[in-house]
Amino acid sequence: MLKEKLETLKQEVQQKVDKVTSSLELSDIRNEYLSKKGVMSSFMMELKNVANDQKPIMGQMINETKNFISNLIDSRMKELQDIELENKLKEEKIDITLSGYNFKSASKHPMNIVVDDIINIFVPLGYSVVEGPEVETDKYNFEYLNIPKNHPARAMQDTFYITENLLLRTQTSGLQARAMQANTLKTPLKIICPGKVYRRDDDDATHSHQFMQIETLVVGEHVTLADLKGTLDLVAKKMFGEKREIRLRSSYFPFTEPSVEVDVSCSCNNNKTCPVCKGTGWIEILGAGMVHPNVLKMSGYDPNIYSGFAIGFGVDRITMLKYGFDDIRNLYNNDLRVISQFVKER
Repeated sequence: MLKEKLETLKQEVQQKVDKVTSSLELSDIRNEYLSKKGVMSSFMMELKNVANDQKPIMGQMINETKNFISNLIDSRMKELQDIELENKLKEEKIDITLSGYNFKSASKHPMNIVVDDIINIFVPLGYSVVEGPEVETDKYNFEYLNIPKNHPARAMQDTFYITENLLLRTQTSGLQARAMQANTLKTPLKIICPGKVYRRDDDDATHSHQFMQIETLVVGEHVTLADLKGTLDLVAKKMFGEKREIRLRSSYFPFTEPSVEVDVSCSCNNNKTCPVCKGTGWIEILGAGMVHPNVLKMSGYDPNIYSGFAIGFGVDRITMLKYGFDDIRNLYNNDLRVISQFVKER
């Protein structure tokens, strides 16, 4: 009696499986017959009413029927899934001869362009890019740069202090000391250090409490002011054009001696009404100088053997000059109309 029921069940399932046209329908059939509450489970429940000597035979017949149904469904499932995949590929076929979508390319911020331009000048010359913390210690921001506590030069920079010994760095020059001290073998160094710096200032057209600097440092034997001037001349011509000239004016920075302010010639041809150079023909772009012997000594270099030079670029100022910005705040106000002009600069 059970054997006849199982044979009838096989035929019933076979007919249903042959008629289905989708994998979803076939899944419903699987649940109907093979799930915990399905038809085959009910047959297993009937075994408890069968004599003990017949249970092994009946159990084997039920398992064979269950395996038959499972294999039948699996085989048909593969066929249906292959057909559905083929149909889907036909429906989603892409005509590669059609014109593509015109995706708008993102813009690069003009200051990032300037940073990349400066880095791309120095890296081929053997410089390594070094970065450091924006929350700096007093020692690295001031003391290791020849600016001890109560030194008058500290008044040149209005500082955001977090604690007595922690502050938002006012310059990237602190990375000079970090790099020299990290170089335990005290071998020659050539590094370039881009990053944000912070000073307490009232924001206006030419000042910001947060701005970008790039510090470069060279330390080696027989490094001279002539090497510094040659480097500055190269940078000016690469950034502003081959016809640009530079001039050095004596200045003061605690961590360099001698120190210079660097001007680049204006493109106005000495136009007295030029709003950029104010008719002087020159624009101040950065500060530089020979590394002070005290700075070398505090970082473990022998100033009797080694010398070096450092350059501090004001990225915001260079960006304003290069692209004609008349207000530094336009670099920070997130106005997409400003940034979108630089898509072609990528």
